[in-house]
Amino acid sequence: MTTQNPRPGAPGDAELEPVELIRHSGTVQRAGRLALASGHGSYRVKSHMERVGRALGLDDVKAQVALTEITTTSVRDQIFRTEVSEVRTVGINADRLAELENFIGDLPERENAATIERELDRIATKPPLYAPWANALSAGAACGAFAFLNNGGPLECAGVLVAATAGQYVRRSLIHRGINPFGVTMLAGALACLVYLGLIWAMGAVVANPGRHVAGYVSAVLFLVPGFPLVTGALDLARLDFSAGISRLTYALMILFSAALALWAVSAAVGLEPTPPVPLAIYPVLRWSLLTLASFVGVLGFALMFNSPWHMALGAALIGMVANVGRLFLVQEVGLAPQAAAAAAALLVGLLARWIATPLRVPRLTVSVPAVVIMVPGVAAMRGVFELNGGNTTAALGFMVDAGLVVCALAIGLAVSRMLTDREWTFEARRAL
Repeated sequence: MTTQNPRPGAPGDAELEPVELIRHSGTVQRAGRLALASGHGSYRVKSHMERVGRALGLDDVKAQVALTEITTTSVRDQIFRTEVSEVRTVGINADRLAELENFIGDLPERENAATIERELDRIATKPPLYAPWANALSAGAACGAFAFLNNGGPLECAGVLVAATAGQYVRRSLIHRGINPFGVTMLAGALACLVYLGLIWAMGAVVANPGRHVAGYVSAVLFLVPGFPLVTGALDLARLDFSAGISRLTYALMILFSAALALWAVSAAVGLEPTPPVPLAIYPVLRWSLLTLASFVGVLGFALMFNSPWHMALGAALIGMVANVGRLFLVQEVGLAPQAAAAAAALLVGLLARWIATPLRVPRLTVSVPAVVIMVPGVAAMRGVFELNGGNTTAALGFMVDAGLVVCALAIGLAVSRMLTDREWTFEARRAL
């Protein structure tokens, strides 16, 4: 703690209760750590900390938030206290985000530290909503829907369902034991690929249809795509918070590279090249009906994997279904560039999320991110790394640029929707120099 020289007539340290400031500063820090560890972007973490600080009677709270670190300065009268803490767990807990949003948003103008700390204890110790097997099955269902969106058939979708479920179960178990996330990502990705190829081989599909099964091979590892860090990192950059945005995007890219490395290693060992298959030849009405269903199931599965309550997950699934089908129509029927269609779809997601999040009493992020995760071009990103490992630099750059443009477009669409509906995003706060 650092104290400034008081002005003549200003209260002394004893009157300013520095011991109480220490406690209040710690409470503010804890609220920020909970929000950060649950997956919030830095802009929302700062907002939560400032709101808790005001309720505790602090004059000001300044925070610097990165992916795993928070530096906070709490000010009261002539005393300020700076604290630094580290959050080593990088994960997503949509239910905890909603609990924090509702509690902190409903704080009165003044609240004592004991009450806030008790509620933070309750939120921090609340167990997951779903058992490990249910969480894994949600990921499997989402990836199975992805397989159809990537031109897979019924056999591929079934194989992906089983493979991604097994991969997510192992991934969750190892992460909860504190094992390095990059190693866990490679192990879970390799397991999902091997399980999928084993199932397809056992059913004879590789021989019967040597091209169609590739759609499922890539889709089996898409539960590893770090959608939340990608989106929140891009939104942090839109808020000019470069330290948080760059660290989040770096983490997301390392996770993507780890997953793609596992995919490449398995495919190289079995002599498989992940070339996307052509679309299934089915009637247009049936095809669009199945695309709509797959979009709904995909978003719902990802939302449940993020520990979203059912009402939150259904809201995200409805939004994602409408936006993703619209995006596919713009690309496949209108001929719009994929990145332009992605930006339009993300803008629609942001606007619908603003409309639906308030009555549901959930953070907008928890319904908008699962809705756009299904639009993240995980297949193109994985294929880019595959080509890079194979020495085909030109093709790798092409796939990576395509994937990067779509991710940027998704972030732009979400950012524009926030600027249209939130004054804090539209106008920068001006402070005296």
